[in-house]
Amino acid sequence: MKRLRVIEIKTSHLANEQLSGTYSSVFRGQGLSFREVRAYNPGDDVRWIDWNVSARMNEAFVKVFVEEREMTVMLVVDASESESFGTRRASKAAVAAEICALCAFSAIRNNDNVGLVLATDRVEKIVPPKKGDKHVMRVIREILGHEPESAGTNLRVALETLSKVQKRRSVAFVVSDFFDSGYERALALAASKHDVIPVVLEDPRDLELPDVGLATFEDLETGEEVLVDTSDHKVRERYKAEMLKMRRERDKLFKKLAVDTVTIRTDRSYVEPLRQLFAKRARRARR
Repeated sequence: MKRLRVIEIKTSHLANEQLSGTYSSVFRGQGLSFREVRAYNPGDDVRWIDWNVSARMNEAFVKVFVEEREMTVMLVVDASESESFGTRRASKAAVAAEICALCAFSAIRNNDNVGLVLATDRVEKIVPPKKGDKHVMRVIREILGHEPESAGTNLRVALETLSKVQKRRSVAFVVSDFFDSGYERALALAASKHDVIPVVLEDPRDLELPDVGLATFEDLETGEEVLVDTSDHKVRERYKAEMLKMRRERDKLFKKLAVDTVTIRTDRSYVEPLRQLFAKRARRARR
């Protein structure tokens, strides 16, 4: 509860002070809804003339539409054991909780709904979208306090669940380190229905092995252990090359699908990367 309270204070303040101006301009609602008809004025778009009403009234009337501001934000969160890794400021899981809280508070400040899909190699928790501070606190509490039943990762299952449970178009933040494969088709299908934004969590040690001599490394998801001579620069270079290859393939997929993405490092602030993401989308929207 103490951690929950700290995150609430910190992220709700950031949502109000840092991102409130960009959120509503970047993320749009479901589109336009009909409000009324009114008499035609010179300069009105003739495409919006209501010919039925105009015929009955013997003068031109046009349809008036308003934007449906309300939308749904879905948080798709990787809860696998690899998210417990973190060598600097915090673990990936802790950073994920704060990112989700910031996105959720930004959403409810604009009267939007917030939902949650929490997954490992199976779907472990689904919280249907709702509004309000109490609901957001529940979502954050589920992320913070969840004890996974499984350790593995299966992003395909998480993304397929998003497509099944959320029929209407939503903004979906997919928060994970993306240490997985086989999710490409599921991501493509989800991105065709929703505004999917992959949030990639990265620790400095994901790319660089430290030179600490002989060391035992454990796979957090499988429990497998391996002895590695980190003093061998060839070992460190090979590790780095493999991780960079994985990153390039992941980024190539995101680019192919034309999804916006942001990388958050565990040793740095997550606010600035999110602000830059929102600013980029805002610039694109104005074109």
